[in-house]
Amino acid sequence: MSYAQTTANKTEPVKKTRILFLLDGSGSMLAKWESSDRMKVAKILLSRLVDSLAQYQNLELALRVYGHQFDKEKNNCTDSRLEVPFKEGNEEQIKTRLRQIVPRGNTPITYSLEQAAKDFPVDNNSRNVLILITDGLESCGGDPCATAKALQKKRIFLKPFVIGIGIEKQFVPELACMGQYFNAADISSFRKVLDNVVKMALSKTTVSVELKDEQGKPVETNVNLTFINNVTEEPEYNYVHYLSAAGKTDVLDIDALLSYDLVINTLPPVVLKDLDIKAGEHNVFSAKTPQGTLFLRQDAVSPFGVTEAIVRENNSKNTLVALRFGSRQKLVAGKYDLELLTLPRIYLNDVEIKQGQTNTVTFPPPGLLNIPTELQGYGSLYVLEKDGSQRWIYNLSENNSRTNLPLQPGQYRLVFRTKTANASKFTDVQTFEIRSAATTTVKLFR
Repeated sequence: MSYAQTTANKTEPVKKTRILFLLDGSGSMLAKWESSDRMKVAKILLSRLVDSLAQYQNLELALRVYGHQFDKEKNNCTDSRLEVPFKEGNEEQIKTRLRQIVPRGNTPITYSLEQAAKDFPVDNNSRNVLILITDGLESCGGDPCATAKALQKKRIFLKPFVIGIGIEKQFVPELACMGQYFNAADISSFRKVLDNVVKMALSKTTVSVELKDEQGKPVETNVNLTFINNVTEEPEYNYVHYLSAAGKTDVLDIDALLSYDLVINTLPPVVLKDLDIKAGEHNVFSAKTPQGTLFLRQDAVSPFGVTEAIVRENNSKNTLVALRFGSRQKLVAGKYDLELLTLPRIYLNDVEIKQGQTNTVTFPPPGLLNIPTELQGYGSLYVLEKDGSQRWIYNLSENNSRTNLPLQPGQYRLVFRTKTANASKFTDVQTFEIRSAATTTVKLFR
């Protein structure tokens, strides 16, 4: 069996999978378990599993054991050893070494994880899998959860499998935080867990993503899907969603041994957190992404040049996208706030985008303010609001008051004082009106 992975829009060569068995060899593994003891059962079942793996191609195995070299009284917290390094065809060597292991000491899980990081060869084209089998918790004061997370972030290995033997319920979180946890309450369940873990590590896993409209029909498509590794926070896969003529969504290959958030790159994006991916199966995820279109229509050539608009989600200060007039943009159905970069700016709130429909937004053609007077001084323009207040919108150049300025239709006020004037009373104040497609001339100190 082989495993291929597609990432960054390229199909990579078949990856080699490396599985490191990290086995608890502490004294507690001598505890009775049904008609045997925990270590004997682990040895027998692990040996059978290793035998069964000989059929797989592009697979290497290794064995590390901890807690088996020093008696518990020694309290040795570096008691961890790579007993069989990675190599193809080393199944017999692993089985032989398993037979020789005798449980003795304590449980240095954190240290063993740190050492396990060095066991995997440096290989960018490999899937590094760690299977931890333990009947106890960290006994050397380390933090195995933080260590496992840090090593995943460094891409040393994928999310570990943790198999707990006889772990009491209240202690499960201390192991489960390291990776994907399985409870082996009895020998039968231990056998099943081992088989399932290997199946999950080596079997092909696929996903489909349904993008649904407001009626729950999976008809949306042509949107980029980004699968984010939620441990490293880096993108693992980018796919542009495809829907066949028959309305069937694509089937995508994915590595089930990573934890993902799915970002559906609509505007605004829709995010599915912590995907519950079943390894070795086909998984279907659905998201509601009904979309409509915003059309920014500019009716005539504007002295503003190409006008832009800032689009924000309703009642939000954060910019969603900036668009030029003349463009069309798909948006998730809902309400938005628009800021048109005219002078003065136009604010449109509660602009509604409906599924499958186009909402057209435009603005009145501007007029032109012409100030022919050439003076040095301090001048400002204000727009007069309907309630009688004035709002600043623009400052004239201090070095030359002459200007041709596009303005939206409305009532305005110009306030100006020359640099040479020796009192505030020599301020010129003029009120004027701007009409669409017309020029209004204002002469200073007329």
